[in-house]
Formats: sequence, C-alpha cells, structure tokens
Amino acid sequence: MSSLDFPRYGDKQNSPFFEEFLAKLLEQRDQVGLTELIRQIDALMIAVEPGHSVPYVGELCLMTPYHYLATIESERHSTHVLRIDMNAPDVLVREVKDPNTRSIFRSLNELYPIGAHKPNARYMGEAFRVSDLGQVVELQKSRDVRFFNRDQIRKLEMPDAMAIVKPSPYTHNIVGYWERPEGEPRDYAPTRSAVREDVRRAYLEAKDAQAELGLEALLLPIDHLATRIYSQNREAAILEWLTLTSYYYWGSYDIVSQNSSTNVTKSVHHPNELECPAKVFTAANHPYFVNHLLKLPSPTEAFVRNYGPRLHHLAVAVRDGETEGKANIDYVVGTLRDCGKEFLLDVIGSKEDGLKQVFSSASEYSSLIVEYVQRFGDFQGFFTKENVAELTQAAGVEENLRALEAEVAA
Repeated sequence: MSSLDFPRYGDKQNSPFFEEFLAKLLEQRDQVGLTELIRQIDALMIAVEPGHSVPYVGELCLMTPYHYLATIESERHSTHVLRIDMNAPDVLVREVKDPNTRSIFRSLNELYPIGAHKPNARYMGEAFRVSDLGQVVELQKSRDVRFFNRDQIRKLEMPDAMAIVKPSPYTHNIVGYWERPEGEPRDYAPTRSAVREDVRRAYLEAKDAQAELGLEALLLPIDHLATRIYSQNREAAILEWLTLTSYYYWGSYDIVSQNSSTNVTKSVHHPNELECPAKVFTAANHPYFVNHLLKLPSPTEAFVRNYGPRLHHLAVAVRDGETEGKANIDYVVGTLRDCGKEFLLDVIGSKEDGLKQVFSSASEYSSLIVEYVQRFGDFQGFFTKENVAELTQAAGVEENLRALEAEVAA
C-alpha cells in the first residue's frame, strides 16, 4: 500500500509547500524501500535526574500496564527496561549517575527557563525496529540525514547496536534504528543487564496497588505520543518525522479557541495504535510576539518557550466498558485520585462523543503528563475539537503556574 493512500482527516489548511513535499517525500520513501525497511517503534527513551528513576518506575508501573524487566548498568547511567509484551514498545528509563555529567540532551534543556530546573530530565525519542540497518542508514544518509558516529554513541552510553539520528532542530528528539528480526526478543545489553532490588521493590509495590485498586485489567498500552513545537516549525517537524519513519500523515485540526493545531501521524504498518503509537504534533497558530495584537491564549507556544520543543504527554488507552457503573476511565481516574495522584481537570467527553479523555498533572520526575483516553464502540479518532481545547487550556494553566514558580525560585 502506498503511504499516500490513507484517508485524510481534519480542517487545518497546510501550505502549498507542505502538500507538495508531503507527496514527494512519501513517494520517494516508498520507492527506495525505506517504508518497508522501517517497522514499528521498539522503545521509548526517557531520561530523569539522579535519584529519580526508581520512584518514576514505580509511578509508571502504577499508572500504566508496564512491568519492570531489568536494569542496564554502564559507567555513567542506569537504564531500567519496562515492558508490557513484544507487541507494544518498551520504555527505557535512563538515569544519569552524576548530576554534573554534560551531554547534548542536557544542553537542550538548559536553553529554557523551566527545562533548566531539571537539566537531565527529558523525553529523548524513539528507537525503531528495522529489517536491514546498514541499508536504512545508507539510504537516510543519501537524504542528508545526520547520525551520531560510533564514538559519540559510546560516549553517550546508548545501545551499541543502534544507529541514532542527531536531535531534530524542530522537536529536539532523536530517532534510533536497530536491526531485530521479527519475533526475536529485544536485548539491549544482555551482558550488563540484571534485576536491581530497589527497582524491583518499587515495581512490586506499584503492581500490588494496581491490582488492589482494580486497575490492572483496565489499562492498555500507549495510544499516542504528543510533542509540542514552535508555531513556525509545524510543517517542517511533521515532514521530518515522515522522512525518518514509516508513518503517514493522518491529518490536522485547527483549535481556534486555543490558538493552536493538533497534527496526527500514524504507522503505515500498524493500524492499531496499541502496537505502534500515533505521533501527534501540537503547535500554536501564531508566534508569541503577535499575541499582544491578537489577544488570544497561547498555551502551546508558552510551553515551548518555557520547556523547549519536547514531548508533552504520552496517552494510555483505557479499555472500553464500565466498572462499578462508571465508564472505565472515570473509575481509573477516581481511583488514582483517591490514592494521591493529581489531574489537571475532570474527565471530559462522553460516550455520545465517542471518547473521554483527561490529563494527569506533570510528573515531578520526568515532567511528562499521562493522558488517559477511552474510546467507545468503533470510534477511530484521537479527540473531539471541544475535548482538545479543554485539555490544552488546562495544561496551559499548570504550565503558567510552573513558570511563576521557576521565576520565584530564580
């Protein structure tokens, strides 16, 4: 199937440049074989501050279906591997051991006022399974894609078997490729992997609580990943992502009341997002310096100016159905609230709308928000325009409070 054969959704108008090069890039990607060579996301990489990885593993294992598998120890990092099964991507939680360790990822954080408060904490990017690593790298280099060299990868203590694209100028994320035959296990560093007792305790405590609360059967894998970018980089970021991956352009919606747009891409190979999450890009419709003229809110641009371009939230799917007379998402959120987890707003949407959604507060360890989303029946979309406007507004309120706190702390 051609990468251009999928139906288009949304009402956001793109530029002639975007439409021209969307077609050219995807046609050429298909023709040279990259679409077939690049398969699903195998791992999501998240970095946290020293001392934060163990509680963050516990938090993720309570709020998502992930399980702790093992820890990879290297000279400067501990990397905890979380897994659901081989059908969903792993999460690699990476902790730097020395808070003064310098890296390109830390430098990206330090450019921004709130990002600089946790200079080692950021979502790093995705690692894709490919069927022929050498061919993928050769083809991508011929398209002017730039990679870290082997010495740089060793200094960063990233998996040796990966080829890693340098951070995007638009999203500040990396994309990694590694060769793994379909059906073979994911082994990142088998000779340096072991179960760490403190991480195992945090994991077991979280899973015991999850089972006791009745959440275990209700939480499904990650549905989508949402990145926030500067307004002027919207089209370039989408086209770059489609150049680096085997995703296609699903469409864009204009959220006029929040002065932003939501732009969705999906895997060509995996129509089920729970096997390969959708990638969403949110950008303001106008740059910050015209806001005083437009008199419109600009929560997305404010986030990027405070944190830098980066992943804003990961969305966890909730199984359709009811528990104790409530929609499963209402039960999940109510139960988590009762045990101390905070959310930015009440669950929004309805069964009649086709889905319900909510944002958690940002994690104190990773700064990432967890979204829960429950679709009803055969609803296929990612949001309603009313829902996403409310979510964007609620996230903007929290980000403004964090900005004020950062100013006071400074």
